[in-house]
Amino acid sequence: MTCHELEALRLGLMNVLGATDRSAREHAEKELEGHLDGPIEGLATADSLAELQRHLDAALVDLEEQVAAADEADSDYDYLRGRLVAVRDAERSLARLADHGDALLADLGETHHSLHDAFPGDE
Repeated sequence: MTCHELEALRLGLMNVLGATDRSAREHAEKELEGHLDGPIEGLATADSLAELQRHLDAALVDLEEQVAAADEADSDYDYLRGRLVAVRDAERSLARLADHGDALLADLGETHHSLHDAFPGDE
């Protein structure tokens, strides 16, 4: 059993952040062999935080449907529910990352304006 959502999210984050850890990328790619379709493929190939958020949301919908359809007596049921908790947690972490990025952009804009206020140029 593997958590395709998290491995695909890791690949997408590597794309977005420009990570160059080849062994981590190869490990994630190996975990996803034969499963790169739909939201999982979208996550793995995303190149922006917005894309990651959109595809992770779609992957969560699919996972929630799997949990709802699963038999509670199945030996994999608890693992499947655990996956759902882990992916929801990853969704919150990704939202925090996007919020921090937005805050950084706003801070840089404020700094830029402050610099121009302190050192006005000829315009």
